[in-house]
Amino acid sequence: MDTKQKRIRVLMFPWLAHSHISSFLELAKKLMNHNLYVYFCSTATNLDSIKPKISPHHSLSIQFIELKLPLLPELPSYYHTTKGLPTHLLNALFKAVEMSGDGFATILKTHNPDLLIYDLHQPWAPTLASSLNIPAILFYTASAAGPFFAFHAWKKLKGEEFPSPEFYINDCFMPTKSSRNEFGRTPPDSSNTEKTFQAFRHSLDIILVKSFSELEGKYMDYLSILLNKKVVPTGPLVQDAIEEHHENEKEILEWLTKKRKASTVLVSFGSEYYLSNKEREAIAEGLELSEVNFIWVLRFPVGDKDKPKLEEALPEGYLERIGERGLMVEGWAPQAKILQHSSIGGFVSHCGWSSVMESLKFGVPIIAMPMLMHIDQPLNARLVQDVGVGVEVKRGKDGSLEREEIVKVIKQVVGEKDGENIRNKAREMSNHIKIKRDEEVDEVVQEINKILHKGGLKIHDKKVNV
Repeated sequence: MDTKQKRIRVLMFPWLAHSHISSFLELAKKLMNHNLYVYFCSTATNLDSIKPKISPHHSLSIQFIELKLPLLPELPSYYHTTKGLPTHLLNALFKAVEMSGDGFATILKTHNPDLLIYDLHQPWAPTLASSLNIPAILFYTASAAGPFFAFHAWKKLKGEEFPSPEFYINDCFMPTKSSRNEFGRTPPDSSNTEKTFQAFRHSLDIILVKSFSELEGKYMDYLSILLNKKVVPTGPLVQDAIEEHHENEKEILEWLTKKRKASTVLVSFGSEYYLSNKEREAIAEGLELSEVNFIWVLRFPVGDKDKPKLEEALPEGYLERIGERGLMVEGWAPQAKILQHSSIGGFVSHCGWSSVMESLKFGVPIIAMPMLMHIDQPLNARLVQDVGVGVEVKRGKDGSLEREEIVKVIKQVVGEKDGENIRNKAREMSNHIKIKRDEEVDEVVQEINKILHKGGLKIHDKKVNV
């Protein structure tokens, strides 16, 4: 076969968190529409959860490859994912993934992909690929503004004023010895910083970022200059709403249908964050005093023996007082279907990047409530407010959530006339996403082609619009 007609094979290697895996999977679907064949590598625990969600159409061009992690005594195989992982075991999971290098090298040798697309938390993966003459590029699944802020701070660029003063981290969000963050639930040290630099530095020519230019154009430009690499947006990569057939879906959507247009907020803090008692109490009181309709998705750690019953986790008499104005949902909810419902007027969110992307796709303004244990979320909240698609809930000096601030922001975004600009801006962002559709992925394919061309390969693109 002529090498120019060869179907390009890409190995995708996401970190073991749901938001990372779903982002990589959505990108995989886009790439297969350009005639690329994708090997999707993760642990059996993660693959078992996503295989049933893959359509027959996608299964023709996406092959799942199991990464076997060493069985550490404290980390049985069902914990080979961040979903439901007890906080104290996250460092063990990082260790197990790093110890899987030999197994991953075998996967590279066996399948011999034309390109590796790796994640931030596997800075060693591109080195292995390079030893086998396989080009590798980083896919960063969060905002471009985040690493731009971090690299500028870490490099301590002398004599250069930070170009975006609207970006800052309040003292209450800075990690301490007793806190944890997304890089290992401990304060960042020099070794963590160096690993992060490695992940970006080892990416060949380009870095893919899950974003779009209308939202983060200037930050992608800044990051390109800092890294001396082209930063290429992939678009928001939000999964289309699918029929989940969960038992509570019908109840939720029927409840929403009874509410006025844009009168209700969705309250959700992601699949891997669990509110403290104080946070839960402040949010409950804020929602009650706001007098706005709400759906609150409340989660507790998987397997928690001390997990309270729903009514016990809320202020006494709460469910009776809110009545039909609020709907409490424990565990799972069809977030995409809720956000695109006409009754939704705002999203009370922790500002995880996937949630930000989903909210903007459906034109829903954001009530930003980043959590103390994650460094990226406060930066995302600053971005949301700076762009004008949301408002951040200010915390107290000690980092506590205050019900009065929650009430004020919810009313501003959902109910007040002053919030019309925010609502219009969110709809404007949604229109940008709809108009551009897959233009970003077209550019991704073009940039990948440039890299492959150096090795004598070219994507034989038979794009299929689906």
